[in-house]
Amino acid sequence: MIAFRHFALRRGSRLLLSDIDLVIQSGWRLGVIGRNGCGKSSLFAALQGQLEADAGDLDLPSKLRLASVAQETPALPDPAIDYVMGGDVELATALRDELDAQARGDTEAMAKAHHRIEELHGYDARARAGRLLHGLGFAPETHERAVKEFSGGWRVRLNLARALMAPSELLLLDEPTNHLDLDAVLWLEEWLRRYQGTLLIISHDREFLDGVITHTLHLNDGGAKLYTGNYSAFERLRAEHLRQQQIAHEREQAERAHLQSFIDRFKAKASKAKQAQSRVKRLEKMAGTEAVRAERPFHFQFAVPDRLPDSMLQLEEVTAGYPGEQGEAPSVILQDVRFRLEAGERIGLLGPNGAGKSTLVKTLVGELPVLGGERKAHKDLKIGYFAQHTVESLREGASPFDHLQDKAPGVGAQAMRDFLGTWNFAGDRAFESVDGFSGGERARLALALIAWDKPNLLLLDEPTNHLDLDMREALADALADFDGALVLVSHDRHLLGMVCDSFWRVADGVVEGFDGDLDDYARWLRSRGSANKRADKKAKAAAGSKPAMPVETPEERRRNAAADREGEKVARQRVKKIETRVATIESELTALESKLADPATYNGSTAELMKLGQRQTELRREKETLEGEWLELYERLEA
Repeated sequence: MIAFRHFALRRGSRLLLSDIDLVIQSGWRLGVIGRNGCGKSSLFAALQGQLEADAGDLDLPSKLRLASVAQETPALPDPAIDYVMGGDVELATALRDELDAQARGDTEAMAKAHHRIEELHGYDARARAGRLLHGLGFAPETHERAVKEFSGGWRVRLNLARALMAPSELLLLDEPTNHLDLDAVLWLEEWLRRYQGTLLIISHDREFLDGVITHTLHLNDGGAKLYTGNYSAFERLRAEHLRQQQIAHEREQAERAHLQSFIDRFKAKASKAKQAQSRVKRLEKMAGTEAVRAERPFHFQFAVPDRLPDSMLQLEEVTAGYPGEQGEAPSVILQDVRFRLEAGERIGLLGPNGAGKSTLVKTLVGELPVLGGERKAHKDLKIGYFAQHTVESLREGASPFDHLQDKAPGVGAQAMRDFLGTWNFAGDRAFESVDGFSGGERARLALALIAWDKPNLLLLDEPTNHLDLDMREALADALADFDGALVLVSHDRHLLGMVCDSFWRVADGVVEGFDGDLDDYARWLRSRGSANKRADKKAKAAAGSKPAMPVETPEERRRNAAADREGEKVARQRVKKIETRVATIESELTALESKLADPATYNGSTAELMKLGQRQTELRREKETLEGEWLELYERLEA
C-alpha cells in the first residue's frame, strides 16, 4: 500500500500538487492522467526518491522493489540480451559471484552462488530476456548485437525491456508506448495485464489505458482525484461528477440569492433583525461549491484542398528500399508493391517496426526513389508529409512566426498571426523560440506548417508521439473532417480507428490489404504468435528426435485414438465451463460498473467503495486468466 498524506510538491516556484490524500492499494494498475505540466512525471520522481515533498508525507512499504524505465542508455559494447538481463540486479550479482568463484576454484562459493541463482530462477533468465526482446520487436539475430549499435528509439525499447526484467512490487512507466509500433503495444498490453505488482502508468494512448488499467488518477489544478475503472469509465464518471457539481453550485447560488434578498429587505427592521442575523450566519457557513469551469477543448482543421484529383498516386510493381552507396548493392525492403490512392481514401498501415512501413511512406512521398517498377503521381498532387525528422528539422532559435514566414515570404504578418492563433500559438507565443517548446508543442507546429500548404494527400508517420490526449483528440477530429486522402502510420489505435476506413499490412517484404479492423488485427497477431510457438516446438522436437520408434500396433493405435478422444472431450467440457463462468463474470462486472457509475455510491463509506473496487479487480483478473486458458484450449482443439 502506498499512502500520500497532505502531500504537496513544487517544481521551482510552481506548486504542482497540494494537500493530496490518497491511498494506492497493492495490485492496482493505475493510470495517471492530466494535462501536460500538471505534475505527473514529478509525482513519479517523488515515488523514486528523486524529489522531496514540500509538505505532508509519502509512505512506501519497506524494502519495496521498484522498477522504472531509465531515461538514458549508455553506448555499451554489451550484447542487448545481457543488458536486459542486467535489469535483475540481484541475479546479475549472483551470476558475477558464480564466475568469480569459478575463476578462483572456490567450490563452496560456487555452490552458494548456484543455490542463489536457482532461488532467483536465474537459469531461465536468458530465455525470459529473449521473450521480452522478441515481444518488443527485436529480431532474434539482434539479441547479441551491441547496445551501442542500436538507434535512439530501439535503445528506449531496451530500457523498457530491462525495466520489465527487473523483479518488482511497483512498476512505474512514463509514456512506454511512444517508441513502439502497434504490434509491440499490443504485446505490452498483454504483458502488463499479467503483471502481479502495483503498476503506475502515464500514457496519452486511451485505448492502451483502457486495455491495461483498473483505476485512474486524474491530476488537475493541483489536486488529485481517484476513479475506479479504466479511462473510458473515468470519462463517464468525471462527466457525471461535473454535472452534479454544476447542479449543486446553481442550487447553492439560488439559495444564496434568496438569503441575501431576505437580509437586504429586513436587516433594518427591529422585528426581523434576529432572523436576518441568523441568515447572515447561515450564508457565511455555506460551503461555496465552485462552478464548473469548462476546459476549452483544443480544435483545429486542415483547409479544403484547392484541387482534389481522383487518381492521386500509384505504385506499380515497385521494389522499394535504399539505394546502395559507392557502388554497393541497394537494400531491398519491399517487393512487387501495388498501391493505389484515390481521392478521399483513408488507409492505415499495420505491421511491426522494421517491416517497411516508413519505407513505403517515403517511397509514396518521393523521398526514396523506386528501385524498380514505377511511381505515378497526378500533376495536381500536393503532399503533406509528417515524420519524426519533420519535428527535428525545426530551426533552433526560430519562432513559429519565423518558420511560417520562411514558407510564405509575401504574406502579411496579421494573416500569419491569425493562422498560428488557430493552432494555439496566439499572441506572444507566435514569437517565442522553439528551443523552449515541449515535444508536443513542436509536433503541433510541424502539423501547422503542413496545414498551411493546403495538401490534398496527408502522409503521416507516427504523428502522435509527445501529443497529449486533448491534442490527439483534436488531431483525430481534424483528420476525420479532412477532404483529401490519408495514409497513416500510428501505434494509437483510437486515432487509427477514428480516421481510417481500410488497413494495409506491411510484413515480410510484402504490402497487402488487410481484411478486418484493429480487433481482427490483434487476434491475427495472437494466432500468428501461437502458430509460431507450435512450429518452434515441432522444429525443436525434430532437431532433437531420437531414432524412429517401431510402427504402432493396431491395439496401440486404438488405445491412443481413445485417449485422444477422451482428451478432446475433457477439453471441450472445460471450454464450456470457462464460457459459462466468463458470462457470469461479465454480468457481475456490468452490475459493478453500473454501481460505480452511480454518484450515490460515493456518498457511502470508503471501505465499502474499496471493496467494490477490489471485487472489480479480482473479477477482471479472473476473466483474463480464463480467456487465456480458453484461447489455448480452442487452438489445441482447432489443431
